[in-house]
This record gives sequence, C-alpha cells and structure tokens, in this order.
Amino acid sequence: MIAAKKPIDESTQAYLPDFCAAATLFIIVLVAELIAIALTLASYGPAQPFLIELSKTSFFILWIALLGTAVMCQLKGYLESAGQTRAFVIGFVVLEVMCLAVAEGAWQLTRIFGESLIINDTHTTFILRTFAISSIVIALAMRYLYISSEWRRSIVLEAQARISALQALIRPHFLFNSMNTIAALTRSDPARAEEAVEDLSDLLRANLGGPSNKSTLKQELETAAIYQRIEKLRLGDRLAVRWDIGDLPMRARIPSLTIQPLLENAIYHGIELLPDGGEVKVSGKRDDDHLEITISNPVATGEKRATGGNKMAMSNIQQRFELAYGGKASVVISDDHDQFKVTLRFPLDEGAK
Repeated sequence: MIAAKKPIDESTQAYLPDFCAAATLFIIVLVAELIAIALTLASYGPAQPFLIELSKTSFFILWIALLGTAVMCQLKGYLESAGQTRAFVIGFVVLEVMCLAVAEGAWQLTRIFGESLIINDTHTTFILRTFAISSIVIALAMRYLYISSEWRRSIVLEAQARISALQALIRPHFLFNSMNTIAALTRSDPARAEEAVEDLSDLLRANLGGPSNKSTLKQELETAAIYQRIEKLRLGDRLAVRWDIGDLPMRARIPSLTIQPLLENAIYHGIELLPDGGEVKVSGKRDDDHLEITISNPVATGEKRATGGNKMAMSNIQQRFELAYGGKASVVISDDHDQFKVTLRFPLDEGAK
C-alpha cells in the first residue's frame, strides 16, 4: 500500500527558494563576493595590499555561503512543512550557528597557523563582529531570496492561469455547430455521428482537463487533428488542412494548448469567412536545437470577425512562450492582405514527462 504524500504548504514554498538549484547558488555566491569586496573596502588600510585582504575575506565568506547553501538544501523538505514563521526562525538560527562555527574554526586555524592565516582582531571581537555582520546579511539575504522566489512563483501561477483561460475559451458557436452537425448525422450516417461524438469528447477532455505547463508535440498535434475532423464534418470541402510535420520529433515538449487554438483561429477567422473555403497549412522543421512550426491560412479581404478572440489567443500564447522560454523562443505573426501566418520558434526539449 502506498502512503499518501504529505501536502506542502504553498505559502512556505513561496517563502523559501530552492537552495538546491544552480541559479540560487549562483546568486548566493555572487552576493557573497560583493559583500567580501564591500567589507574589504571598508576595512582597507595602506598597511596591507588590497588583493591579499580581499582574498582572505572572500575565502572566509565563500566558505560560509557555500556551507549555508548546502545546509539549507538538506533542510529544504523539513522547512517547507514548518510554515513561514518557523521556517524563517529555524533557517536563521541554523545559518547563524553555522557562521559562528566557521568563525571559531577560522580563529583556531589562525592561532595554529598564524603565518598563513591572519585575523587582526581579538577572539571575542572577531566572533562578535561575525555575529553582527552575519545576522544583518542573513536577514537581508533571506528577504531578497523570498522576494525573488515569490516573483518566480507568481510567474508560474500566471502561466497556469493562462492555460486555464485557454481551456475555458471554447467558443459557444463551435459547440452549438458541432452538436447540430452530430444531430444531423444521427439520421443520415449514424457511424460517423458516433465517431464525431467520440472526437468531441476527446477534444473537451483535452481542453477541460487539469492544467499542465507542457505536453508533448504528439499530444498537441493529436488534439489539433481531432478539432480538424470535427470542423471538417461541418465545413466539408470548404476546409482542407495540409500537414507537413514529418521532420518534427514527436517527443518534443511544448506549452500546452498551443497548436489547437492556432488551428481554430485559422479556421474561424480565415476559412469560414471565405465563400469557397481554403487550405490551412501546418508545417514544421527542426533547426539544430530549435523547432519551428508555422500555421498559415488565407483570409477574406475586408472581412473580419467582430470578436477580438484572435488577438486574445495570440497574446495568450505569446506571453506563455515568454514565461516558458524567456528570450529563447518567439511567436512571429505575419498578416498580409490575403494570408495570415503564425510562426512558433522554441528550443528543443525532449525531457521526460
């Protein structure tokens, strides 16, 4: 029997950054070195070369920073379940004790190896100075890391909210038209009506299921193909979709609900407004460590939907790509007189689900 996993307090997760992450370690090391430079400048005198003083101070502070990060990484699980106030108090006390232990060790090394390690303070003064400075730095650092972690958490929550918004954005006219098409097929072609019901069920499951940040390219294309089949029943020969995606790795990861909304926009804002319909082209290629997917469709000159759904979906996808990839991805929109094209370019990610 598998034991239930203990839930983690989200507020505590927001308060504590991931001390095991390389990005957090980099920030801590950078801040530690800046503190070392500031302390060296504050106490620098002409009797000692600046670089020698800086090297001693840096060595001492970096030891504290690295050991503190390692300790907080090991205590991560416990602190996340302790609550915000207790997590701060415990973390602060643990780091303070560790700083004093390192200071005491440094003093004892200086006493034993006085020729190589020199501390120009008495034992009590050195410990008290370390305590005062470390208390201020630890409090400020934990506050900064809290703000940084809270900002990252808000980004993740915003991305999940945008996915939920896309999941809820099923146009009523699509459902009404689909149900009317299925009702008509039940009399003329019951087998196709049954297939259409199954497709509609699969599409609703994909759109209304639990939000996830990313899915595989295969899942995204299957959802888009289901949508195409449903619209094909209604539009008939007016709708054609050409898929040129043979070069794409199907295991690649992509933000959820990306391709199907783009195909929906291409049909709703493009093909439906053309009296004779037209062809939507979905093409993709691999460019070294990036993937590029293009969805293009013809548009009716002078004809536009009254709704702003197209711009909303485009903005949604652009912002989610920015959240997922930063400056490593792009969503380029080309709106010519008779052709609308959206090109997605993003890093190749075939990581495990």
